[in-house]
This record gives sequence, C-alpha cells and structure tokens, in this order.
Amino acid sequence: MSDRSNSTAAIEVERLAKAFDGLRAVEDVSFSVGRGETVALLGANGAGKTTTISMLLGLLLPSAGQVRVLGHDMARHRHRVLGRINFSSPYVDLPRRLTVRQNLRFFARLYGVPNAAERIGALAEDLGLNGLLNQRSGNLSSGQKTRVSLAKALINEPEVLLLDEPTASLDPDMADWMRGYLESYQARSGAAILLASHNMAEVERLCDRVLMMRAGRIVDRGAPSELIARYGRADMEQVFLAIARQDVGARQDDGARQDEGAGQDDGAGQATGIPAP
Repeated sequence: MSDRSNSTAAIEVERLAKAFDGLRAVEDVSFSVGRGETVALLGANGAGKTTTISMLLGLLLPSAGQVRVLGHDMARHRHRVLGRINFSSPYVDLPRRLTVRQNLRFFARLYGVPNAAERIGALAEDLGLNGLLNQRSGNLSSGQKTRVSLAKALINEPEVLLLDEPTASLDPDMADWMRGYLESYQARSGAAILLASHNMAEVERLCDRVLMMRAGRIVDRGAPSELIARYGRADMEQVFLAIARQDVGARQDDGARQDEGAGQDDGAGQATGIPAP
C-alpha cells in the first residue's frame, strides 16, 4: 500500500526501516505528504512514530529505505533542506536558562532568518507571547512551552512542518485557536504538515489523510472519514482504539505462545526469543 512518488510531494518515504540491536522499530514504511497537505501519523506508544519522524529530520539514519524531503535525499543532502523544514514538540525543552526572546533569536540566527527581530515580534503577537519574551524558558508552564515551541517551529516559515502534539497542555479555547492558526499558516504558505497527535478530534479537523502505525508498520491509511466508515465506528478515537487493541491482543497471544514454549523447554522454565528492552 505504498504511495507513488510524484513531483508535488514534499515528503517521500520509501520502504523505510530502522533496527536497534536487531530489534525492528520501523519496518517497510512508505508514504508521501503533498505540498499543502496535512497527514497524521498515528499509533499507540511504541508504534514507531518518533523513530520515523527522527529519520525524516535526519537525526537517525535508516537501516534501509529512503527519505526524500523537498526533492532531496536526507541521507546524502540533508544540509540542503534543513533551513526549509522545522519541528515542534512540547516534550523537547529549549535551553532553560535562556529567555524566550533569546531562544527565538538563537533559532532565527540558526535558520538564517532575515529581519529576525521583526519575525519574532510578529510571532509573539500572533501566539500571545509578548508577556513571556523576557522570561526564562525553564520557568514557563506546560501550555506556555507549547506555544513557544510552535513559535520556534515557525520562525523560518518552513515549507515542511513536523508537529508532535502541537496543542498539548493548552486549554480548549487556546487549543482551538491554535488549530485555526495552523490552518491559516498552511493556507497562506502551502506548507506540508506531518502531525503526530493523540487528540483524535484534532486529527479529524486538521488532517487530509491518516497513517495508522502498529508495531513499526503502517497497517492502514486513508482520509479520517474513510477510516471511520471502514471500521464502522463513530469517530477517529474509536478507530484508534480498535487498531491499538488489536496490537494488545496480538502481543498477548505472542506472550501466551512464548509461555507455553517455555514450559516445554527442558523444564528450565525460561522463555526464549524475547528481545531485550
């Protein structure tokens, strides 16, 4: 079920795999994200989402397969596209001792942003950060860190935006406003967005397509409405639970088979074939 490469794709992933000490974290993953398109990468914890995103950013080298971003092979020409992409996660702290303004100024310089002070001022106004610019990042609340992280991700007006839980820790009103802001940014810039989120209402609102991961593989894909119809569910949250619980059932079956085999292993009572964590 791989997507065909095409000239309008901002992200192209072909048969991507990553192994750690022989354990496959990602296996045979293929997809594309078009310019101006928002695609969700969903799955339970440990499904392979973070590893996949890390390979898209060039932070991890694939064990197999290829990642192309804006037409460039990330394994060989990562430096050609880093200034045109960005990433946001509320779980990745900015330098805590720097103020918000200092952090944004640092990343503006890193990305070669012209008129950095003007850009920082515009983002501060848009994202309600004016009262936070002179505070140390380490003193911010979780919701404030989420907004600052998004400002950092937008500092270079990226053509490809990777978002991990972009509204985490925000109150419902601010989260709704933030989704609208992302929609407006994409409509204005034509950016491609890959979104990882556990908020399924957010996925239904923002995403054109969904990639469902389980145990390192993409097990289903389609528009939110298509997946809801395919699984006969009321919404994406129920679809997510159905797929995640299939994974739990499979792991329980594997565990039962291992326990049964262990009981027959020369009476030693030791299960075999279980990878080390």
